[in-house]
Amino acid sequence: MDLQNKVALVTGGASGLGRATCNQLVAQGVKVAIFDLNEDAAKEAVAELGADNACYSIVNVADEESVAAGIKNTLDTFGALHICVNCAGIGNAGKVLNREGQPLPQADFNKVITVNLLGSFNVARLAAAEMAKNEPMGEALERGVIVNTASVAAFDGQMGQAAYSASKGALVGMTLPMARDLAGIGIRVNTVAPGIMGTPLLESLPDNVKEGLISNVQFPKRLGLPSEFGDMVVMIAKTAYLNAETIRLDGGIRMPPR
Repeated sequence: MDLQNKVALVTGGASGLGRATCNQLVAQGVKVAIFDLNEDAAKEAVAELGADNACYSIVNVADEESVAAGIKNTLDTFGALHICVNCAGIGNAGKVLNREGQPLPQADFNKVITVNLLGSFNVARLAAAEMAKNEPMGEALERGVIVNTASVAAFDGQMGQAAYSASKGALVGMTLPMARDLAGIGIRVNTVAPGIMGTPLLESLPDNVKEGLISNVQFPKRLGLPSEFGDMVVMIAKTAYLNAETIRLDGGIRMPPR
């Protein structure tokens, strides 16, 4: 896909990997719509990216009306939608049974699934409905691309990550059937599974904790750069033959049990 003057929505776009993705997309000439719950951060991101390049909507990804309103605002502002990047997500730590033998509250498990899995699918399906209205583009005659964000926890879930790993593993599992569902329309679907990325949350950890995580990385021995995630999204959007794939972006890490 030629990215110049295309329009992308990025959930979780006001911080972390989503914010870095917005930076990289705008650098390629893409207009970005930031979907986030943090209005102050979203306003700050738009101010930095420029009002000609970015807009924002306060969106709960798991709520159909909220997402539909955000997409309408995107279309009203930029006139089209070509790229959907799902970065919004949450995580919590909780073993199936805690030290006292009490089971993980079902509500805690459900919350992670609702945001990470159901929210990503909700945004993707509504975005696809708008992409289907686009005129075919380029030699591949594509109409759009969807990029979901999984995690290495989809493959190497650690203790206490049952909910998080389940949500991310499901994103990996639905990549191929979603791509098959949308192939006839000309919409591609891919997933990125990042490892330990240098988001503000991880950068704030004590040095000894970060060093322990980095010790499991093969090469290079560091946290991943959020900009590298953004670069991966750009590469996926540009490469028409890349479809139905999950890409680990993790320096070769394989997470230990704990």
